[in-house]
Amino acid sequence: MPLLGEKDRRAIRSRLEGNLVNPVTMRVFTQEFECQYCADLRSLAEELVEIGDGKLRLEVYDFERDADKASAWGVDKIPALLLHGAREYKVRYFGLPAGYEFAALLDDIIDVSKGASRLSPSVKAKVREISKPVHIQVFVTPTCPYCPRAVRTAHQMAIENELITADMVEAIEFPHLANKYDVMAVPKVVINDKVSFEGALPDMHFLEHVLMAV
Repeated sequence: MPLLGEKDRRAIRSRLEGNLVNPVTMRVFTQEFECQYCADLRSLAEELVEIGDGKLRLEVYDFERDADKASAWGVDKIPALLLHGAREYKVRYFGLPAGYEFAALLDDIIDVSKGASRLSPSVKAKVREISKPVHIQVFVTPTCPYCPRAVRTAHQMAIENELITADMVEAIEFPHLANKYDVMAVPKVVINDKVSFEGALPDMHFLEHVLMAV
């Protein structure tokens, strides 16, 4: 049964039409019999390919059988979705981007296709100056209206600097990580396991926390 209704498909088609420049490859890692949301994520990606007017591509990998691919791209849990464009941007989703997060996914697809973020010029310049690896984890839930902004900020930073890995982590699907990082409210952002904060901060304030972590 399709996850997207016809009204949703028309809205998505309108959102993507004319905004996709270069092809975007969605790489999905799944494991059919052990992962509750894997089938849903794969189905969602398949439906987006149908809507994407030839600019969206899908590659599906088995987390165990394709362990070499998972290792190469740093995928350590499933379901996982990686968005790759002209470059293998470290823009990653762990868990189903449902609810409010779906809009963030569409915006990410557009940015990855264009190979450019929507950060302000001053923030872009500072992000590009970062010379050490950064791992940003943004914990979210589907019903959180503020979470997409935090996810988008992290993902845009990853587009601007290849040293930055930015993950959306669905807290309900990964309770062990939510417990590990004391996720009591969302969005919660954890940077390099050193610095964390709650809330959807403006881009420059978000960047200040990133710089503290490096």
